[in-house]
Amino acid sequence: YSHAELLYVCEFCLKYMRKAKTFRKHKATCPCRHPPGKEIYREYGLSVYEVDGKDHRVYCQNLCLLAKLFLSGAHIVGYFSKEKVSAEEYNLACILTFPQYQKHGYGKFIISLSYELTKREGKTGSPEKPLSDLGKISYRSYWTHVLLHLLAKHDPKQDLSIRDISLSTGIKTEDIISTLQYLDMIKCWKGQHVVFVKQDIIDDYMKQNKQFRLCKPECLDWKSPPSSGKK
Repeated sequence: YSHAELLYVCEFCLKYMRKAKTFRKHKATCPCRHPPGKEIYREYGLSVYEVDGKDHRVYCQNLCLLAKLFLSGAHIVGYFSKEKVSAEEYNLACILTFPQYQKHGYGKFIISLSYELTKREGKTGSPEKPLSDLGKISYRSYWTHVLLHLLAKHDPKQDLSIRDISLSTGIKTEDIISTLQYLDMIKCWKGQHVVFVKQDIIDDYMKQNKQFRLCKPECLDWKSPPSSGKK
């Protein structure tokens, strides 16, 4: 297949073929009408499937091969992968939105989904490092959105620690600190990082009324596997 100029890919099972005739025959007989695994999220026309590589090895191999065509430069919109057990507490290893669906907000949705899963595991998480340049931009934008919206809703009379924010959002403390430093909204006092709320920054951001498509917890049907453990 490496010398083929054109490949035909089944959007349901991701099997790839060199010949149009073979593809048409396969399309007429393929029993699949959605990815394998369990549907864990549904919102209007958007669904998310959890696919275990151990149970559906060929599908996952085909998905990774298909992703490699785009990572270096279907009705499937995109995907992300994560380790079942990560010593570094990474909640996302690889993320991809296919080119024809980019700039439609699916990247932010996938990121927010990874954090919702992390919260249901009773943990905090962070994407695998190092991030690509595009990854840094996407995550910085997401973290900024989440933190400023949280601070906008917070009662200024109530204390709010970095740890409180981390537990509420699922974002690791170091990512919160780096984002607040970027926003110039953190100070160091007696050896501790303290949130320094700048209301004008929050107000300016809220006025922009940025509409991100984020994961809605009520649409997610997923529970942490017993083997993952909880803190």
